[in-house]
Amino acid sequence: MQEFDTIIIGSGVGGLSTAICLARAGQKVLVLEQHYVPGGWSHSFTLKGQRFSPGVHYVGQLEEGQSTNELYRGLGIANDMVFFRMNKKAYEHCLIGDETFDLPAGIDNLKKTLSSHFPHEEKNINEYLSLVEKVSYELQLIPKLKGWWQNITVPFRTKHFGKFALFPLKKVIGWHVKDPKLKAVLNIQCGDHGLPPSRACFPVHCSVMSHYFDGGFYPMGGGGGIVKAMTNGIKRHNGEIRVKQNVRKIIIENKKAIGIQLENGEEIRAKNIVSNADPSITYLNLIDIEHLSKSLLKKLDKTRYSVTSLILFLTLDIDVTLYNIDSGNFWMMKDENDDANFEHLMSDTIDSGDSFPSVFISCTTLKDPASFNGRYHNFEIVTYVNYDHLKDFNGLDDYHNPAYKIFKERIVEKLMNNVEKIIPNAKQHIIQAELGTPKTNEFYINSTKGNVYGTEKTLNQVGPFSYKNKTEIENLFLCGACTLSHGVAGATYSGVAAAAAILGCTSDDLLIEDANQKIRIYDAEDAATWPDWVHIKRTDKIRKFV
Repeated sequence: MQEFDTIIIGSGVGGLSTAICLARAGQKVLVLEQHYVPGGWSHSFTLKGQRFSPGVHYVGQLEEGQSTNELYRGLGIANDMVFFRMNKKAYEHCLIGDETFDLPAGIDNLKKTLSSHFPHEEKNINEYLSLVEKVSYELQLIPKLKGWWQNITVPFRTKHFGKFALFPLKKVIGWHVKDPKLKAVLNIQCGDHGLPPSRACFPVHCSVMSHYFDGGFYPMGGGGGIVKAMTNGIKRHNGEIRVKQNVRKIIIENKKAIGIQLENGEEIRAKNIVSNADPSITYLNLIDIEHLSKSLLKKLDKTRYSVTSLILFLTLDIDVTLYNIDSGNFWMMKDENDDANFEHLMSDTIDSGDSFPSVFISCTTLKDPASFNGRYHNFEIVTYVNYDHLKDFNGLDDYHNPAYKIFKERIVEKLMNNVEKIIPNAKQHIIQAELGTPKTNEFYINSTKGNVYGTEKTLNQVGPFSYKNKTEIENLFLCGACTLSHGVAGATYSGVAAAAAILGCTSDDLLIEDANQKIRIYDAEDAATWPDWVHIKRTDKIRKFV
């Protein structure tokens, strides 16, 4: 029987960062992934030669000295990564009704830009964005406080966080900003945690906003570029990754996790088990219920998961730059009533109506210019839905079910109507339009109800109320979006924290300072910044396509 120091179930960026840290510490590590490629929500795939990334649309804090940059350098994978800086003047385009509001990189630029649109709110804009910055800083400061004096002075060091932490976003922004359209612009990134302002946890929203204050960056190769760097890091330290490995159960003996059993009956033993699956999959699907405490079962029963999604993977044969499409994301809302639009998405009208009230649109061939073949542009169009309103298809085994096919065709038509608001006649230039549904999410990601962000990021499920890395079962650990934080960077940090819990050290101890590690960053909008090899790569793609 095979034996390892640690087995990691699932290869999202949380599981992969755990594996890097443990393998680098000398452990014999095995990562098991049920999909045919590693990466979880961060994986990339191709359709008819065109690359798509369902879960990675941008990353923040990547400049020299910033947190995500330091994270990748500390993991020893920075040299394997290339990112393109998205449009500095508008890394986010907010399309609200018939008006467009651009979010530029740099908080001072953002304040000036919004003040030019809303001059009557200039003072409020400055005060609110400064508050967001302070709350985010204090949120990150809390886990770093050490020693008696620092801890005793927490209320003074985190006074802004303490004052507003218990309130939803809608209430806090309402205290500072009055213009409904300005509120909608400032709340547009609620899409990055999947909750309306009335239910969104204000500190979580602050964390998301500040993560992108200095702009957005997109990995060359899409999310798969990040995954490749991480898997290479694991292999460099003799870690092992196996795909198409369905784990049937986690083996528990005497209240200790001692190994796993695969779908084919094979058992593999390990001193530690780390689950990168969400808590419900981990505890209710992989562990026999008699091993779980009543308090844990009660928590699992109360746990709510984030929204699920519809994602259109679209290829167009048209020069989309003629319609002012660039490397920035497009957030489209019917009007400024963001709570009402979200409730509309969560209603049972998924396949009725002409278009969706809110969608996210990303052109990956402009974000990653090295991927452009000179003619076709690829898009990912995302909207959120309520899983429970898809009951006719949930648990469906047959992908060729006629009703499911008709449903998908109807959704594609609706989403294309959204697209045509910014690219007229786009339907006439479709090369391919494939729809991912919550059923797709369940199949490839194996997330509860096809959730996108792990647990719902409401106040009662974040921070001290989130699932911990160390579980009540000895030698069993969790990582991923349901623990420390969600998003690419948050989930990666969760994996470092899980490794630290196993090794009995701190996360900082595992992020090794190495001056030789450096992320290469180029400007997606400025070909003059690209090195020769990017131009060659792009030319080769064009030549092969022609």
